[in-house]
Amino acid sequence: MSINRGRGLQANALGTFDTVVMAVAGSAPAYSIAATTAVLVGAVGLASPAALLYCAIPMLGIALAFSYLSRIDVNAGASYSWVGRTLHPFLGFISGWALVISATIFMVAGSLPAGSMTLALFDSGLADNTALSTVVGAAWFVIMLLVVLGGARLTVRAQLVMSGVELAVLALFAVLAFFHTGNARAFDWSWLGFSHFDGVAGFASGALVAAFYYWGWDVTSNLSEETRNSRRTTGLAGLIGVGIVFLLFEVFTVAVNVILSSKQIEDNDANVLGVLGEEVWPGWGGKLLIVAVMLSTIATLETTLIQVTRSLFAMGRDRTMPSALGKVHRTWNTPWVAIAVVGGVALAMFIASNALGSVGEILGDAISAIGLQIAVYYGLAGLAVVVAYRKMLLKSVGNFVLGGLWPLFGALFMFWIFVESLGELDPAAIAIGIGGLAVGLVPMLWYWRQGSDYYRPARLDASRTVEAEYVPEDLAVASNHAYEGLPTDF
Repeated sequence: MSINRGRGLQANALGTFDTVVMAVAGSAPAYSIAATTAVLVGAVGLASPAALLYCAIPMLGIALAFSYLSRIDVNAGASYSWVGRTLHPFLGFISGWALVISATIFMVAGSLPAGSMTLALFDSGLADNTALSTVVGAAWFVIMLLVVLGGARLTVRAQLVMSGVELAVLALFAVLAFFHTGNARAFDWSWLGFSHFDGVAGFASGALVAAFYYWGWDVTSNLSEETRNSRRTTGLAGLIGVGIVFLLFEVFTVAVNVILSSKQIEDNDANVLGVLGEEVWPGWGGKLLIVAVMLSTIATLETTLIQVTRSLFAMGRDRTMPSALGKVHRTWNTPWVAIAVVGGVALAMFIASNALGSVGEILGDAISAIGLQIAVYYGLAGLAVVVAYRKMLLKSVGNFVLGGLWPLFGALFMFWIFVESLGELDPAAIAIGIGGLAVGLVPMLWYWRQGSDYYRPARLDASRTVEAEYVPEDLAVASNHAYEGLPTDF
């Protein structure tokens, strides 16, 4: 595929540790627990730990897909490029667009809790003021926008501080919750089984929400052009990130079910973690966890901005969106036009969000809508890796399982929860989720008619690209092998 890249992003700016931090921050442990637990409990009740567990298994399959695909195609667009070069350019564009639209929706869904958590530090009564939360959240968003504009190194430095404090606080409260005695109910191992789900449709609705919890670890792939040894690093960091956040999600979801009553969860739908902290450590606990949620929310705003702006940068570079989006700042080596466009659109959505209702209501519909879009682009990536590695799958058991069967299972799972959830979700969530995807058909058809080279792709085939032999069962060893003769541009 002939692509005029022009000036590129800042190469070799991030190392392995940096990308692991970005993967964990992308999934936003504290924010996801605080903002999504009430939605998950509302969908599946005491089966919430089981929903997270059974969604983690296919999610690891998708993480494996990203890991394998990143070895053969280093591209800031990630699934946008991979799906387009394996399945079909139209599906590739929809995959990239699903990320763009879900991330844009998240600008509102994420900034509102950032604002409300900040206000809660000073006066808990102000946290439910949607207008004021929007203003404060928008201020945090603008700050993160400027950090992302400043380059990958500045972004990671800010992330190390925010995520470091967040994870330290979460680890402290995980221990405190374990020894807490004033419980609303006793833990039951059945919470990890299927008995509490309301049938297949109930399980699907829970899995859709659970997918939102994990979403964001793949920011490492969008940073691939700015990462040292990215063919090894980005995929490995994504896998490690999924593992870390899975443990945090399970521990705190079980703690919420044990310590808080159903009424407490329902009445504090946008601040479940703060209430948990107050129960575990009256006085200081609530404040500390509010700080963790606030930092987590701001941190994930940063990673989401990276995902959407790098995706738009790749689209602009390929001329499947306005080519100006592919421009890079001369000093900071960041896609400044894409950052400016995303900032303007998000700020307009902040203003519109005030007419939609309370923070909790906005979060509920947005999370479900984003879940639909996540299922689309994760599912397509799972199929893409099977096609890209199709000639190598039978060369070893590891190839077959890790590069084929597990990612394929992850893809089918994502498509299944997408279809099953359509009958369970509110019309508003479906309208946002499907309508957002449908809007992408306009630029896709327009730029296809304009003759973008993206729609005449060079096919991605791992058997032609990977020249070194490796053992896929051991990801660390596999990733350390030399990739001699690989093309530097795709």
